[in-house]
Amino acid sequence: MTFMNRPLRHPRRRARAILALPRALLLVALLGIPLTSRAAGTFTVATYNLENYLDAPVGDRAAKSPDSRAKVHEAILAVRPDVLAVQEIGRPSALLALRAALRAEGLDYPDWEHVSGPDTNIFVGVLSRFPLVARRPHTNENFLLRGRRYQVSRGFAEVEIQVNARYRFTLITAHLKSRRAVGYADEAELREQEAARLRALIDTRLRGQPQLNLVVLGDFNDTQDSPTLRRLRGEGRTRLVDTRPAERNGDSAPSANPRWAPRRITWTYYYGLQDSYDRIDYVLVSPGMAREWDRDASYVFAFPNWGTASDHRPVVVGFSATDR
Repeated sequence: MTFMNRPLRHPRRRARAILALPRALLLVALLGIPLTSRAAGTFTVATYNLENYLDAPVGDRAAKSPDSRAKVHEAILAVRPDVLAVQEIGRPSALLALRAALRAEGLDYPDWEHVSGPDTNIFVGVLSRFPLVARRPHTNENFLLRGRRYQVSRGFAEVEIQVNARYRFTLITAHLKSRRAVGYADEAELREQEAARLRALIDTRLRGQPQLNLVVLGDFNDTQDSPTLRRLRGEGRTRLVDTRPAERNGDSAPSANPRWAPRRITWTYYYGLQDSYDRIDYVLVSPGMAREWDRDASYVFAFPNWGTASDHRPVVVGFSATDR
């Protein structure tokens, strides 16, 4: 389809050329969706906590060092996700600087979203190769805990993404309360209540469209058996599916215990205080989108000196871009 890249000098000729396209490609042309085989057939979504990707110091957080930024870029360029959700990004200028650095290396994300919340230091964002056809930022979510009202610190970014003429999905990314203790409430209870607010949003979407293609991803700061994750996954017909990607290191044996998942390396985060490695970054999908999930294209990215980039590792999940 290289003719689409040729400039048409006359507006009327250009309009006639677009209208002459097959119906399946008309929306693609109007929305500017990249016409590649990958865009037409498959795509990948990733989540990555960038650990204070700030372009200037703020509060007690220093700006991201050049070496650390370069390692983040290296990781993203290696996995090349079509849609990237990020946490611990700085102000919009930091997200745009990241976008520009990736573009300079040949990875272009034309569309982006940056969402703020009560936390004035770090935020969540989305970079996308595909058009964001709807944006619903959630910047003032709140909840009642032990008689006191609190806000979801980093808010939620919600976007609708048009992958091709026939396939669209909704993406919600979040960065829930950290494990760091605070003096005004129990941090685990705060995190669970933030998860409850996110689950309420999920329920609203799936109640109206039970077969909605929905991805909920990000840094949830808790393990899969925690109240936080139980809240998020939900139950019944709208229970989210945990994709549980693992390292591509050759492990393929089934679990020795049928009650547990296979013994593959799935950790995404190093917690220095406890010297522990945990899986706290997730890509959860709705029942409708789980049918398009490609397990073979899903993984935790393992790379040398990963800790120079962040205390987290990227999580990548692949999908077919056809409703099944």
